[in-house]
Amino acid sequence: MMRFILSIRTLLFGLVLLAISAASSAQIGFGVSVRIAPPELPVYEQPISPGDGYIWTPGYWSYGDDDYFWVPGTWVMAPEPGYLWTPGYWGWGDDAYLFHEGYWGTEVGFYGGINYGYGYFGNGYDGGRWNNGRFFYNQAYSHVNVSINRNVYNTRVEEPRGNRVSFNGGSGGVTSRPTSRQESFANERHTAPVAAQNQHFQAARGNPELRASANHGKPPIAATSSPGGFKESGAVAAREGGTVHSAPAGAENNTRSNNEQNRSNAEAGRPAVDTNRPSPAVHAKDISPAERGAAPNTGNAKTDRKYQQQQDKLQTQQVKERQTLQTKQDRDHQRLPQKPVNEPRQQPLEQKHQQQTEQLSQKHTQQQQQLQQRQQQSAPHQAAPKQADRGKPGA
Repeated sequence: MMRFILSIRTLLFGLVLLAISAASSAQIGFGVSVRIAPPELPVYEQPISPGDGYIWTPGYWSYGDDDYFWVPGTWVMAPEPGYLWTPGYWGWGDDAYLFHEGYWGTEVGFYGGINYGYGYFGNGYDGGRWNNGRFFYNQAYSHVNVSINRNVYNTRVEEPRGNRVSFNGGSGGVTSRPTSRQESFANERHTAPVAAQNQHFQAARGNPELRASANHGKPPIAATSSPGGFKESGAVAAREGGTVHSAPAGAENNTRSNNEQNRSNAEAGRPAVDTNRPSPAVHAKDISPAERGAAPNTGNAKTDRKYQQQQDKLQTQQVKERQTLQTKQDRDHQRLPQKPVNEPRQQPLEQKHQQQTEQLSQKHTQQQQQLQQRQQQSAPHQAAPKQADRGKPGA
């Protein structure tokens, strides 16, 4: 009997480990799958870094509303010291091109071998590195102002040339495969894109000029100095466009959701195929990030950076609060018997979760509004004209 009980315990422990592993890897899971290959990557100049602690996140082609659209590259404040960005990428599988979401982690994982440039040459990141809690920029691949970013070095590596393919596998795709370490790291827990990245993504999706059918592979906004800064002086246009692919003969130009029963991707704040979400939001993962207020444009570079960092810090804090609440709500579900969600004994729990979610959403909205008010009140009344050319020309 004791051996039988031990065997059962061992089996249950193994199932728990499998569930944890699946939950961790699902955060990176697949976003959308499309029948048509994504366009080639455009060529553009990297805007100047706005300050210390910002990590370059390269631009990429996403898909929505029956068309590819360009999500401009941008500088993003790392959610924690020591964290690096692993870009998302398109891969061929199940007779379609599937998108793998990007994530934050203590090292750079596999991103399809895609050469995004500026340190992301298909494997790892050569644009900078962390050292004792401070980020040092490699001037060989990162555009920085040394009067602002004093932690710099200059090291060149062997760079791949002439390959602007934006997907892995399939016909004409990159043939790179993950290393054993990358496969192991992919199964560890990672941090989803921060709120600033999610809002940047939504702004790109809502901009008709960034659709491939409109810009023919040459987006007019290829990169920005800060998330969502499409109209700021740091925004640059593509210098060269990439080939836009058409549907293969006999193939339908349609989008298919992948693993729809597991929508852990919603934790990253990005829709898999459809932007429509249940209303009202019941769980923390369904909360749309609070609308980011526009920081005052004072004309003073130091003050503007300070306001930008305040916005980024608040958004990072709110992302963590949403993740903490979602973890708590997931645990509530795990304690319940495995029965249909609509059973009466589970309805009170869903009502409780909805109340928690609404309160957190209202709190975040108020925080954004209060921060914007404080910045506007403390901003100088007379602002000098802002320098128009802070980065490299985008032509």
